[in-house]
Amino acid sequence: MGQKINPLGFRLGTTQSHHSIWFAQPKKYSEGLEEDKKIRDCIKNYVQKNIRISSGMEGIARIEIQKRIDLIQIIIYMGFPKLLIEDKPRRVEELQMNVQKELNCVNRKLNIAITRISNPYGHPNILAEFIAGQLKNRVSFRKAMKKAIELTEQANTKGIQVQIAGRIDGKEIARVEWIREGRVPLQTIEAKIDYCSYTVRTIYGVLGIKIWIFVDEE
Repeated sequence: MGQKINPLGFRLGTTQSHHSIWFAQPKKYSEGLEEDKKIRDCIKNYVQKNIRISSGMEGIARIEIQKRIDLIQIIIYMGFPKLLIEDKPRRVEELQMNVQKELNCVNRKLNIAITRISNPYGHPNILAEFIAGQLKNRVSFRKAMKKAIELTEQANTKGIQVQIAGRIDGKEIARVEWIREGRVPLQTIEAKIDYCSYTVRTIYGVLGIKIWIFVDEE
């Protein structure tokens, strides 16, 4: 029955490119992978700690990592970069120090760049964060999903599907609810589809959010 594959991995090499670009010998590969995870977690934690705005959103769409022998280049794609850029040099330097501490890399330089994305609500990560914030404030899940879909329609995407699973509204029995708007051709490899899964810790348990956004056809 319906085997679901991650739409990003399924489209690698056609419409999707890798988020980490580096080369390692087979024995060192796992170390490199762990390093990437550390970098991403460190950045997310830092942003979470330092952001106290009304919606409580981090607004990180994705973090791309490129490694060379003596350099690690990190590009953070943010929907609302003013959160980090307000007092820019200090914040970014502090973040750089944190990551360097985490990695304790002696002979490699770290370079962090922040890029703004034009319409943030066209990105599933930012949308998922938005829905998560709503669910934590006990907004009914249907309302949150509808609002999210309205936001993506303003970012002129061709289709979106949102799925929430778990103890929705604090019910005893966990269930899966989903809603789709426009078209989401998961089987078409030419179709550029952005996807993310996100966990929300609510007071009555953990909910999972999955979002597929059909951006456009190549």
